[in-house]
Amino acid sequence: MARDHAARRPVPPGRNAWLTVAIFLAVQGTGAQKVRVEDELEAYPTESVDLRCEFIDRGGRTKLTQVSWIWEPVDGQRDNIAVYHPMYGQSFPNGLFKDRVVFLHNNLENPSIRISELKMSDAGRYTCEYATYPSGNEQGTTSLVMLAKPKNSANAVTVQAGPQSVVVAQCEAADGKPAATIKWTSSLGGNHTTSTTNGPDGTVTVRSEYRLVPTPADNGREVTCTVEQRTHQRPWVSAVKLSVEYPPSVSIEGYDNNWYVGRSDVVLVCKVDGNPPPTDVTWTAVSGALPDTVVVSGNKLTVRKVDDAVNTTFICGVKNMRGASQHQITTYVIDTERRMTPGPSSGAVIGGILGTLAAIGITVAIVFYIRKCREDGEAPPKHKPPPPVKAGSTTEMLNKPSEPPMPTETAPLSPGEVYYEPTGGEPVTNLDEETSGALNGGAPPVLHDPVGYDSVNEVAADGQRGNNLDSSYHEQPAANISRGESFVSPAMYV
Repeated sequence: MARDHAARRPVPPGRNAWLTVAIFLAVQGTGAQKVRVEDELEAYPTESVDLRCEFIDRGGRTKLTQVSWIWEPVDGQRDNIAVYHPMYGQSFPNGLFKDRVVFLHNNLENPSIRISELKMSDAGRYTCEYATYPSGNEQGTTSLVMLAKPKNSANAVTVQAGPQSVVVAQCEAADGKPAATIKWTSSLGGNHTTSTTNGPDGTVTVRSEYRLVPTPADNGREVTCTVEQRTHQRPWVSAVKLSVEYPPSVSIEGYDNNWYVGRSDVVLVCKVDGNPPPTDVTWTAVSGALPDTVVVSGNKLTVRKVDDAVNTTFICGVKNMRGASQHQITTYVIDTERRMTPGPSSGAVIGGILGTLAAIGITVAIVFYIRKCREDGEAPPKHKPPPPVKAGSTTEMLNKPSEPPMPTETAPLSPGEVYYEPTGGEPVTNLDEETSGALNGGAPPVLHDPVGYDSVNEVAADGQRGNNLDSSYHEQPAANISRGESFVSPAMYV
């Protein structure tokens, strides 16, 4: 039924089928148009649809004589499918619709019809036409769109690995209306081609083929086919696993280079990779027949007891429909067991490397630190050096304190008295006049007489002239002597 169909059509949320039907209702033509129908309807095969028609006569002066439904197929001629006359009743002249068309109401004012068991070929224009007096014929037309849900499928195409681009997967949306859209999603870097085929009933079949240059690594990988069509509420998605056939590859595992005489139950395993999987696996020996102590079970070769007979080369050969391959391994029998010393684990190796690097870094840092300290110790002092004693003095230069002390008054020392430097120096004994010069390296004592000498230089000069000094110049130095003018610090009495 049309009501059932409208309920199944995709509509915006919050709207029902009757609201959708109401939107389609309109008065055809200008103000003179009096036949009300729906502009367009959608339906599916095997279902039913209601074609509504109503005559609007506001003045009530139009006389209705007869009503007819005329079908105009998409590519055909117009033809009556249903007629109603108030005196002669109903008539269904078209054999294609006979027994499938009925009038819903037995009157001229509302001659709506229902078409059952719809076919794709029923698509077209349906016109509700009135024969009236005195205005003549009045009509309204509804377009019936037949929709068909496509039959979707996707599959892999078995191919052989090779250098040429071939079809590896197919996707099809068959017998759909309108035509579907097919998309591919893949990380393999292939491409695709799409073709369409029109059916006799108006449906369309869409086919798409995915192509690439197949390699053994592509076997088992996936590509995805997505089909979008008007009848789908959401896209149809299918993942396809590729099937690429290739010759087998072989390797032998299990030999540990420790086959010693008397060892038992050692096993060699023939590892095989191929598509289709190889079913024919054979073991042979270069030396001829397999030794008596060897047992073969499928892809496994077991040596029950190792002796000189298995000191040979074993060969594993495999086949599949795409080719054959083999691999060999030579086993050496030794007299005694080789003791295997387990090597350090990867974690221990990494830890050792990191520890060594850390130790090297610490050592380098210590060396640079020591070198820096040495450079700082050999560098010139950062403080200002003290000034030397005044020129002409025969005494040793004394370091001048950074902050010279205030001059102090001291009493003259008697011969033999001892005083100490205020700065904690060695004790000094005052000598008498006769020995003071000898103990001072032959130099006369420093005199401080502002009258007799202007400077220490003059005193030294006179001493060199034979010490011809008057006894007055041997007086005790004045108590108020500046430290900077004497080689002796102010005395501290004990």
